[in-house]
Amino acid sequence: MVKLTGHGVFLDEKYSVIESGARPGAESAAAQPGAEPAGARPDTEEGRTRTMAYGILKAHNQGGDMENLRLKFDALVSPDNNYVNILQTARASGIRRFPVPYVLSNCHHTLCAVGGTINEDDHVFGLGNVKKYGGIFVPPYRAVLHQYMREMMAGCGKMILGSDSHSRYGALGTMGIGEGGGEIAKQLLGRTYDVKSPPVVAVKLTGAPRPGVGPQDVALALAAATFKNNFNKNKVLEFVGDGIANLSMEYRMGIDVMTTESAALSSIWCTDEKTREYLAEHGREADYVEMRPDAGAYYDAMIEIDLSSVECMIALPFHPSNAMSIREFKERMPEILAEVEAEGNRIKGGHGEPFSIMSHMRDGEFYVDQALVSGCSGGLFENIVAAADILKGCGIPGSGLSFGVNPASLPVMEDLMNQGVAAELAVCGVTLRPAICGPCFGVTDVPANNQISIRHVTRNYPNREGSKPGQGQMAAACLMDARSIAATVRNGGRLTAATELADVEYRGLKHHFNRKIYENQVFDNFGKGDESEKLVMGPNIADWPEMQPLKGHLLLRVTGSYHGSVTTDELIPSGEASSFRSNPEKISGYMMASRDAEFVSRAKEVRELERRRTGGNTAEAVCWAEDPTGAVSLTEAGNPVGGDRSGRPMNAVAASGDAALDALLAGLAASERCDPAGITFGGLMVSEQIGDGSSREQAASSQKVLGGFANLANEYATKRYRSNLINWGLLPLRTEERLELPVGTYLFLKDIRRTLEEGGEQVMAKVLDGDGSCVRTIPCTLDHLTGEERKILMAGCLINYYRGPEV
Repeated sequence: MVKLTGHGVFLDEKYSVIESGARPGAESAAAQPGAEPAGARPDTEEGRTRTMAYGILKAHNQGGDMENLRLKFDALVSPDNNYVNILQTARASGIRRFPVPYVLSNCHHTLCAVGGTINEDDHVFGLGNVKKYGGIFVPPYRAVLHQYMREMMAGCGKMILGSDSHSRYGALGTMGIGEGGGEIAKQLLGRTYDVKSPPVVAVKLTGAPRPGVGPQDVALALAAATFKNNFNKNKVLEFVGDGIANLSMEYRMGIDVMTTESAALSSIWCTDEKTREYLAEHGREADYVEMRPDAGAYYDAMIEIDLSSVECMIALPFHPSNAMSIREFKERMPEILAEVEAEGNRIKGGHGEPFSIMSHMRDGEFYVDQALVSGCSGGLFENIVAAADILKGCGIPGSGLSFGVNPASLPVMEDLMNQGVAAELAVCGVTLRPAICGPCFGVTDVPANNQISIRHVTRNYPNREGSKPGQGQMAAACLMDARSIAATVRNGGRLTAATELADVEYRGLKHHFNRKIYENQVFDNFGKGDESEKLVMGPNIADWPEMQPLKGHLLLRVTGSYHGSVTTDELIPSGEASSFRSNPEKISGYMMASRDAEFVSRAKEVRELERRRTGGNTAEAVCWAEDPTGAVSLTEAGNPVGGDRSGRPMNAVAASGDAALDALLAGLAASERCDPAGITFGGLMVSEQIGDGSSREQAASSQKVLGGFANLANEYATKRYRSNLINWGLLPLRTEERLELPVGTYLFLKDIRRTLEEGGEQVMAKVLDGDGSCVRTIPCTLDHLTGEERKILMAGCLINYYRGPEV
């Protein structure tokens, strides 16, 4: 189904590899002894300029350096599970207006009522910001954010930045990037998105999918082939090939949105007449441009997908890349389910009765309990119509199995009603719900304990469906395409590939978009902000706490040490915990709740010890420097001062109250010639891989709120998580060393501030014993940091950097 080429390739105008390296159209000169023919081996760097991605990036780059990009976007979008934090960051940094269209979508926390007034308080606050600064407000139940951006904002050659990891609009010629909230705040403040020029991978599509094979099947095949080997990590996927013409626009979108699950940074597709028709249907024909790479385009790697060979797929718990064909799963069912069950019980950690998935295998078949088609990947018109075609004439008894559908937008819902599809589904027993993202991340439709849900959504991470293993609850979700989900429901919950059904007539109904719905119901106030507008802040909306800048040296205590991968869902769980998203202190109390119940208490202990050491003055914007004799002096905004703002002598630091810590600091003062007043003390999280999953900035900001100052990993799963760390003042330390650092271990980073100031990337982390002497060193790297990122780290976080004097 999927073929990978791991080296660079040149493609000609028909997207065939130029085997000889000869540039198309170049004439070969007569061979000369010892010389290559003219035109042979086209220049790699020139070939890079021939991709679609290069042209878009160049148009949005604010400088002439195409190796180190400084991008500004055409539009921004945030959902209600993080826009309050972003707005609070921007407000604290001095925002006056939204410089580009900024869409606030209320699609994540809508039906969830945990916390009383919390959700609607956030919506009121978001609307107030739109009125004050001039944005676009999409009220609840009108659209999931990515569908709104497809329907109303995307266009050929544009770039959109979203604070949701599935910000993908490549099928419409728009490069979408999903990032943490700090990067949105930067754009709101007129700053740039700084990134090294990403590698570009060609995704060549050929053939046409068979009836019953849907976009999720293609997407899962792609994720299975590329995620675990990092083939697409932080790269741009450029979709080319004759197979694109055989796909509808919604089919393309369904594949495109799932490229996030292959760890890609962004995506872009060739556009054609179908693209033009889609934009025209949505009132934006002027945004159409035919896009395709130039002949001789160079790609860093290539993926080839024969659409005709793609089978109906299933992604087993607990990751979208844990995917295989339904046929293969059935052939190896006992073996595969035993592995899933073992992993589920590891996740459950012995709480309550053991997790059981083997019990779903009966008489050699696999049975499920719940089915859902929802959101930006599943809730598209064509997916829902195909499900109705498969279920025609069937009924779903209320004796167990259920099937729910969340259309991606109110315009999709309206057209399903107008064309009678909604009525057909209702008669079958399918429940149609509002346009929300809830089923995707566990705030609605949580299965019962030990139940299995099959879902056409974006993710099936551990407990993302909403169960709570720490409370003895454990359920799981498998990802499938809407077509095979409907086929399974039709067969009473017995896993069935849609291609197994021979009697289905797919109607291929055309979706008609009614723009009037948004004209009547979406508040578009871009460019019309009123600075006098008073913001209403509900009782759960809290300002960011003061955060400590980085002094000369950094002493870290390991507050969390893990093996394997730590996901953003584990760092900050989905579900009702994120109802406290607008209260930094409250939401930080849920960190690692599903994996390490003691993490928060350990982190808070470190935070409290540092507060005692500094007399509660952890947020002073101070800098520490050493003179040639080794003496430490304190400066504020670059000027020497005789004491801190509390009036204490310059080098006086109170005892922490922890005898071991105070002894260690005294030892460091002797062995490293470091004044304890020049040392920042903070928490450290350690694991082989950290940050797989969503773009939620709380995964990093909550660590900072709890006193964290660094992560140490062999690998950061995504650029967006690493960016979140930097924007919240946590050092993204990476090492090739095997990480065996128990909780409570101390590490010392001498002269870390100087390293940042001087542009250094190599850091030696010293593992300490109780008297401050070095037991061993761990060579670490900060990898590539921009000048601004270094200043943010020194300031302690993005807010400190923007609102205070440069430090």
